[in-house]
Amino acid sequence: MSSSNGIFHRREYAQSIATQLLHPTTFQLNVRSGVFLSGIRRIGKTTFLKQDLIPTLEADGALVIYIDLWADRSISPSVLVHDEVIRSLKQLNTAGASLLERFKGMNLGAAGLSFGFQIDSVGSPGGTTLAQAFIELIDKAGVSVVLIIDEIQQALLNDDGYNLVHALKAARDAVNSRPGTVGYFLFLGTGSHKSLVTDMSTRRSQPFMGALSTIYEPLGKDFVDWKLTQLASTPRIILPSQEVAWTGFQTMGNRPEELLKALAQLQSTKTNPDQAFPIICSTLALAAADMELQRLEELGPLGEAIFSRIALGSSEGVSGLYSGESLEIFSQIIRTAVDAPQVQNLTEKMITANLIIRSGHGVYVVADRFVKEVWLSRKSLGENLIDLQP
Repeated sequence: MSSSNGIFHRREYAQSIATQLLHPTTFQLNVRSGVFLSGIRRIGKTTFLKQDLIPTLEADGALVIYIDLWADRSISPSVLVHDEVIRSLKQLNTAGASLLERFKGMNLGAAGLSFGFQIDSVGSPGGTTLAQAFIELIDKAGVSVVLIIDEIQQALLNDDGYNLVHALKAARDAVNSRPGTVGYFLFLGTGSHKSLVTDMSTRRSQPFMGALSTIYEPLGKDFVDWKLTQLASTPRIILPSQEVAWTGFQTMGNRPEELLKALAQLQSTKTNPDQAFPIICSTLALAAADMELQRLEELGPLGEAIFSRIALGSSEGVSGLYSGESLEIFSQIIRTAVDAPQVQNLTEKMITANLIIRSGHGVYVVADRFVKEVWLSRKSLGENLIDLQP
């Protein structure tokens, strides 16, 4: 960990990922099949990519192309990706361009790279494919290309995005399967929807089946200590102790924005900060959980029954949701007959809403630990209230 210009850097974590991508050991070569990095929303993934991972990859000589599919959701993922690839190619083709300057000294030539295709034709019907473009780029530049697509699950929303993923897989195969290639095409997809992102590397129907799927490491206690130290010089500021702040941060799902909200609310308290801060953090976490659970309420009694069965199950996951026994239990709960297609339909809707995730074939767990805890707490309270009724 280090900091500069008020930014918390995770350079060791970035270096670990960069080394594995660019210099894999014999047991890490699967990174060349693609890497899918998932983590819940607002835990700092995009900040880490931009502030730490991309600079580290570039310092090691890689050409990095980054696209955020949430940057403009009115534009299709395919257009966003192709436009950014074209922009990078034009930079390398233009004398004096900043991207070309960064590779100065690597025999690229002051006038830039000359390509044997029309750059603007990349991705257009009948034009240059991504595979053709990356092969020529890597051969002429002599570097590995790392394509990072943030919120990659957006590519699954329509046929256009799905075709894009197939094109990226084709580019990977075309470049990386060549004997003696001077560089590799390395694909990193990140996303906040764990189940959909994981599915992209584990389901047989997906082009990147067999790629590496891993979890983003959330910010730890060193970030909380750094933030408290950073704020400590502010006159008359009220801060909790480091241990209390760390516990509160975990309560809020290790989300940096929520930590700042909690610390801001703490400034108006008149009580002991170590007593007030846990209450503030729990309140903020409950508010976030309520927003998630509102989606569940929209799925009706059967959706809630399915979610409850998953939440009450093993931490390793719950299977058998479509079994005769489960259907009978669900039918008794909602007092009407339930069939397997109904349960499957609502299960898929909960996955899409990021309420649950698929942890294995036919195995499901609740996506957010705190949402699960809030649901179980309210369920227990509701049952106790019923028992108290005369």
